[in-house]
Amino acid sequence: MSDEGRIFREAWIAGVKKYYPGEPKPGYITPWEDTPEWEREAAAAVHGLVFDFVRVSGGRTAKLSREQRGRFVALCWIAQIHKHFEDPKPGYVADWDALPEWQQETDADIFEHIERTV
Repeated sequence: MSDEGRIFREAWIAGVKKYYPGEPKPGYITPWEDTPEWEREAAAAVHGLVFDFVRVSGGRTAKLSREQRGRFVALCWIAQIHKHFEDPKPGYVADWDALPEWQQETDADIFEHIERTV
C-alpha cells in the first residue's frame, strides 16, 4: 500500500509545483513521510482504483480525454474524503467544474502517471 500511495503523492506534488499559481500551501507539498495517515490511505486507495481501471480497460483508457482522466481521479478522491470525514468542508468534495484549473491539471497528470505504470 505504501508504495502506491507514495507514487500518488509524488505525482500530486509534481503537479502542484507545475500548475499551482504562486506559492502553494505547505500542506499541498508535504513530503510522504509527513503526510497524515488518513491521506496516505486515501492516496493508496485512489492509486489502486486508477491502476485497476486502466488494467481492466485493457489499456483503452488511452482513448479517454485528459479531462475524463482527471475527473476519474477527482471522483475517487471525493469518495475517500467521505470515507475519512463525516462532515467534510464543501471545498474538499467539490465537483470537477468547481475545482481550480491547477487541481484539474494535477489530477489529470496523476492519472497519466499511474497509467504509464500499468
